[in-house]
Amino acid sequence: MRNINLPKPKTAFLAASMTGLSLAALGAGVIAQPISRTVVKAPSPRKSPQQPHTWKNVRIVGGGFVSGIIFHPTAKGLRYARTDIGGAYRWDTKGGQWVALTDWVAGDDWNFTGIESMAPDPSDPDRVYMAAGTYTNSWSGNGAIFRSSDQGRTWQRTDMPFKMGGNEDGRSNGERLAVDPNDGRVLFFGSRGKGLWQSVDRGVTWSKVRGFPAIPGATAPPTDQATKDPSQPIGIVFVQFAPTARTPGKPTQTIYAGVSTQKASLYQSKDGGKTWVAVPDQPVGLLPSHGALASDGSLYLSYGDQPGPNGVTKGAVCRFDTRTGVWADITPLRSGPGESFGYGGVTVDTRRPGTAIVSTIDRWSRGDEIFRTTDGGVTWKPLGPKSVRDVTKAPWLTWGREKADLGHWIGDIEIDPFDSGHVLYVTGTGIWASGDVTESDADRPTHWAVGAQGLEECVVDDIVSPSAGAHLLSVVWDIDGFRHDDLDASPPSGFFKPGRGHNTSIDAAALAPGVVVRVYERGTGGAHSADNGVTWTEFAGKPDASTGGGTIAVSADGKTFVWTPGQSGASTVYSRDRGATWAVAAGLPPRLRVTADQMDPSRFYAVDNGSGTVYASRDGGASFAARAAVAVPGGGYVR
Repeated sequence: MRNINLPKPKTAFLAASMTGLSLAALGAGVIAQPISRTVVKAPSPRKSPQQPHTWKNVRIVGGGFVSGIIFHPTAKGLRYARTDIGGAYRWDTKGGQWVALTDWVAGDDWNFTGIESMAPDPSDPDRVYMAAGTYTNSWSGNGAIFRSSDQGRTWQRTDMPFKMGGNEDGRSNGERLAVDPNDGRVLFFGSRGKGLWQSVDRGVTWSKVRGFPAIPGATAPPTDQATKDPSQPIGIVFVQFAPTARTPGKPTQTIYAGVSTQKASLYQSKDGGKTWVAVPDQPVGLLPSHGALASDGSLYLSYGDQPGPNGVTKGAVCRFDTRTGVWADITPLRSGPGESFGYGGVTVDTRRPGTAIVSTIDRWSRGDEIFRTTDGGVTWKPLGPKSVRDVTKAPWLTWGREKADLGHWIGDIEIDPFDSGHVLYVTGTGIWASGDVTESDADRPTHWAVGAQGLEECVVDDIVSPSAGAHLLSVVWDIDGFRHDDLDASPPSGFFKPGRGHNTSIDAAALAPGVVVRVYERGTGGAHSADNGVTWTEFAGKPDASTGGGTIAVSADGKTFVWTPGQSGASTVYSRDRGATWAVAAGLPPRLRVTADQMDPSRFYAVDNGSGTVYASRDGGASFAARAAVAVPGGGYVR
């Protein structure tokens, strides 16, 4: 293990604007033979005055899976969020938005953008910890546990001798990382395949807990996820210190740990974590997802037949009385014919014993639901039917419908320990928040608003800033793309329609900026717009049935589309009738990204990253010829 002091983070954001470039000058500089055509000579460059630049996120708001929310139990207003690929965040109460805590992660450390778990120190509001590592695949590195004494502004790192899976199955289970409320020096972490680990020096060093039993699913050797091996361990999914009278400096003796196994899955230690035994009489046959301990000693657990966030078809909710040892099945609703689902998040109200909230997960047929109880699970009330939803901050969340639903992949839900009415829950597209959940006590509606301000997790595949019209056009994974007239607000029109999911490339005509083209992996392969990306018409044709994805360019006058599909070996094609028919572009190797000249509609260019060969077309993409070999520092191939 190594202990590294990291520099104060420097925020790195998506560039929100681009300057249009004419490639005529580039072509003249690299073409090895004279050109008989008349070209416009670019003016001599002039030195621009130095101006300060302010960088910040372009607002989409959400867009990815927030895998967990963690409230600080003793500091009002302090809470954290973790994501599967987008790093960690802290809520800024004054600014009313989430602040990124991991934008310092650079290319070599990309694996640390997937956050496996987070844990604040209950006895010190400034201290917080996070376990980071995105994959357990053979090609990813080991995970690390980071510690901060300034609420995540700076971090110190300890490398761990195993991998983590912040973007793998079970990523919304938790929390795996826990700090002893009586002694902040003591931490436990439940790994995926290497058992339980403990630190007694505030996370600086870690050692394996030898007294934790070897449980199938918790200690099996990691496998490459690409094999889809069902035996891949999810491991120890949560650690909970029992609520006891505060005795600062004396480590808590009773601790619980949940293991993702269909056999005995709840384990208890009564000697501060030295030895562990399975809790008697517990339910079997399902995997625990979350455990939440109430102040009255009740441990609420959510279960599913899969670790989630996808593929869960059965589930249950149980309550274990840690004082009497009695178990109770308190499942609000069971799956049945034509309706399969499990349970994801569970949370308890620390101010009101007997009050708890649970969420379904993967209830695709009728939509997920949130249930609330005030009598320990004897009765439950669904909140969905009377919930009122405000999508002002992220209009795209209606998905083109009249109003938004509760969302999907509700893998975690949390009640504010200082406000019983304040509840947050995660989805596959961000966070929802309510300030009046207690209104359900009187059978009145509860109100929910988008709670992901400042949290930007879309995977952006391509961007273009047209010469006129929208400031920015983008294409992203999962939710197509966006047209931004205002970079500080999520577009009121939502994402591009028709919605086809993962879009891979977009381009706008330099001299006719109303013409925009984009391509995607599913459907008919692509679409064009005549109004600067406001409305779209899908291509009427494509080269073959399997064509999709890749990259696309549009000529400066908007009359020619040149498309390099993403399929291996696919030929570059061009269309002069807005995608109705396509012809193969001659002379160009497969899978090269084509770029349109910004001044001359007849010219297109491509670079072979492997050989450094520059290819140019002078006939509107119908044919290409090798013109020169140059040193290319990166890029060139279609993703």
